[in-house]
Amino acid sequence: MSRRKMLFIYNPRAGKAQIRSNLLDMIDVFTRAGYEVTAYPTQARGDGIKAVVEKTPGFYDMVACSGGDGTLDEVVTGMMQCEEKLPVGYVPAGSTNDFAGSLHIPKNMAKAARIIVEGRDFACDIGRFNHDFFVYIAAFGIFTDVSYETRQDVKNVLGHMAYILEGMKRISGIQSYSMRVECNSQVIEGDFIFGMITNSTSVGGFKRITGKYVQLDDGEFEVTLIKRPSNPMELNTIMAALLSQNINTDLMYCFKASSLRFESGEEVAWTLDGEFGGRHSEVEIENLRQAMSIRVPDNMQ
Repeated sequence: MSRRKMLFIYNPRAGKAQIRSNLLDMIDVFTRAGYEVTAYPTQARGDGIKAVVEKTPGFYDMVACSGGDGTLDEVVTGMMQCEEKLPVGYVPAGSTNDFAGSLHIPKNMAKAARIIVEGRDFACDIGRFNHDFFVYIAAFGIFTDVSYETRQDVKNVLGHMAYILEGMKRISGIQSYSMRVECNSQVIEGDFIFGMITNSTSVGGFKRITGKYVQLDDGEFEVTLIKRPSNPMELNTIMAALLSQNINTDLMYCFKASSLRFESGEEVAWTLDGEFGGRHSEVEIENLRQAMSIRVPDNMQ
């Protein structure tokens, strides 16, 4: 009987580079479970997408990956481009690992590896962003460029606090974007300093900032749009609301939606799962319900 085949894609520079010291243990876990493992270290942005698209069709039974949320994003994006959708396993090794937390995947790499071979498949929603994909967040505005402009060595030392410290430098020069947003048969127009479309229980390491009743397979996103504050007091109100997880304020729109369309008079920079997603004046976002199987613990609700 032939052994099952696994493609294991990992980012050797993610987090504090702890993958290197855990790599052999993870491969041992996979091999003991009956997999023939091909290890593929990424060297540059986009390598994960390329590896999945070019190597998996008709050959592998499963794809596992280890790195930050950006690594998972690449693997899922590549899989969404394939005709056959293989299950994906994830060993988190980044600075914040928001989506891993949402899936109850532990930070301990050996335990996460065991979940890949012993857990169950969870049919998870995936976001379509124009012709691209995202796993758990598409966002624009204040702080969203912080994650991809913060140096990796700073992320490694400070974790998600690196994003906050980097973002605080920008408070004095907040930029807003005039946008028209179509969703749920309604139109919202205004000047927004920040927007996020999420499928996660945390963002930037902050739990429940996306809402209290988040389901990852319900076909809906949690949407938060923050209006431009007219004075420092309103800005303080916004920051306090986010930090206290009380997002019901007149300065924000918070709702659920399965699809949205954004139009702006200028090109706006977006981030997808913490990576630069390009500049766009028109964006269509759609929730692809239960489009991808991700391996999770058996006891995940």
